Amino acid sequence: MAFEALSKTPASLDELRTRVFYALQRHPLCRQVQFDIVSTPRTRRTNWTISMHTVQPGALWTAHEIVADIQEAYELDVAA
Repeated sequence: MAFEALSKTPASLDELRTRVFYALQRHPLCRQVQFDIVSTPRTRRTNWTISMHTVQPGALWTAHEIVADIQEAYELDVAA
């Protein structure tokens, strides 16, 4: 059985911003989270991250988990 690396879907900054926004809106504690998407040097896992602002104390870990799930599926399109 051959191992195949899962490739991430390329997405523009606008697409990532939209996906993160709607994912956070689905959770009641995360609806007020304000964030920015930050391009970072490519690592083996990702090339973007989130800078969160105005996070309620009870929402921090939930918002972090939501963003981590999106980071596992998408990479910032270098052509964007």
